[in-house]
Amino acid sequence: MGEALFEEAKFSNDAVFDGVRFGGGAWFKGAEIEGDAQFNGVEFDGEALFEGACVVGRASFEQATFGGSAWFVRTEVAATAVFGGVKFRAEASFIGARFRGGAWFGGAEFCGDTWFRGTEFHGNASFLKVNFERVTTVGPLVSTGTLDLSEAVFGAAVTIEAAANAVHCRRTRWVSTAALRLRHAAVDLSDAVLEHPVSIAARSRLFTADGEAVGELGLDSPRVRVLSLRGVDAAHLVLTDIDLTDCRFAGTIHLDQLRLEGLYTLAGVPHGLRRHRVLPVRWTPRRTLAEEHHWRAARSADSAGWIPPLEAEEVLEPAALAPVYRQLRKSFEDAKHEPGAADFYYGEMEMRRHADDIPWAERSLLTAYWALSGYGLRASRALTRLLATMTVTVLVMMLWGLPAHDPRPTSLGAFTGHHRIAIATVAPDPANPNGPYHERLSGERFDKSLRLVINSVVFRSSGQNLTTVGTYSEMASRITEPILLGLALLAIRNRVKR
Repeated sequence: MGEALFEEAKFSNDAVFDGVRFGGGAWFKGAEIEGDAQFNGVEFDGEALFEGACVVGRASFEQATFGGSAWFVRTEVAATAVFGGVKFRAEASFIGARFRGGAWFGGAEFCGDTWFRGTEFHGNASFLKVNFERVTTVGPLVSTGTLDLSEAVFGAAVTIEAAANAVHCRRTRWVSTAALRLRHAAVDLSDAVLEHPVSIAARSRLFTADGEAVGELGLDSPRVRVLSLRGVDAAHLVLTDIDLTDCRFAGTIHLDQLRLEGLYTLAGVPHGLRRHRVLPVRWTPRRTLAEEHHWRAARSADSAGWIPPLEAEEVLEPAALAPVYRQLRKSFEDAKHEPGAADFYYGEMEMRRHADDIPWAERSLLTAYWALSGYGLRASRALTRLLATMTVTVLVMMLWGLPAHDPRPTSLGAFTGHHRIAIATVAPDPANPNGPYHERLSGERFDKSLRLVINSVVFRSSGQNLTTVGTYSEMASRITEPILLGLALLAIRNRVKR
């Protein structure tokens, strides 16, 4: 059978070729179809050329088979283009094609080289369950909707370049290495299968095709967000310059081996002062997980400023979030990024403190550790507590701890016979101060009290005569104040260590 030539042909209505078999080449180069183009179940044994074709309506190639090369270079389809179940046995090119109603490639098979360089999808581009057998590059392409690669299989090492509102890779399988270079996209990797290293990076510059910049059809901010890593084996995953503010990490396998590079962003805590009972407080800055935001927002109290979950989103309890923080902490520690790991350690301790599966005694200990020094990570908190304790101790010493006056030892002598004298020195008990309080707050008593407290901080005894109240106060200060000083030094060390 010879070639079917429809080059520059004009169809004033629908063009219907359902079930037709083209034994030779089929040329529709520059064809104009005023209605729908229907090629459902068509078999193209030779080359199929649709270069520069224009379809005003819908283009449908469902279950078609392209035995030879398929060329859709600069093809324009005004409505939806459907390629569901299509088999491309040889090479296929969609370079510069425009699908103004989006395109559906569900269940298609690409057995040869395939190009989507400069392809525009004014809507969704669905590659659901598509088999990319030998495809090494996808894009750069643009989609104003969702680029759906869910359940697709990539049999060869591939580079995917796309600017899209969303990229779905749910249960996508990469048999070989892959590099995803994206712009604008919100990426969902739930249950994706990564058999070899896969990298996802945000591209700062516009994509280029054949030396020209690829337009982005009015897409917003170029930042790339990852929304979910649930079910992913993170041992093979590298994220570069990715926004993880809304990312759900719970359920990720080998999360402790995840690699984060470049400028990555995680959710922070609410800003500004807030009222806790009668006291104004504020959250200290730290990186948090989206799951912690969801849990805190779902609580009846203390939820202002935390990001609420979606209606269908499961809210995890602290007992389930503590291991997630622990694995992320280990990932940062293995990368020698101790300051970054500190935030995840803080989150882990917070989740342990709020978990219901630990004894109350341990929870009380964690609460004290949090209140005194922020789990050994908040130097300002420990220093504030230390200064407050020292101030209270100084006041106690001035008001009740120092005696009214230094006791003077008295020596008493007595004859014991044979002209011998026995002398005994007696130190009287310190006299409790009994004057008005304002008289006890003198400069001399302040100086003595301050030196006593400073000595207590460094575990030294002042040797000062004290009343009973002062003796016990000094004992307490020699225990608490060095501990607070140690916690402050520990917090500073954790923040500046390599």
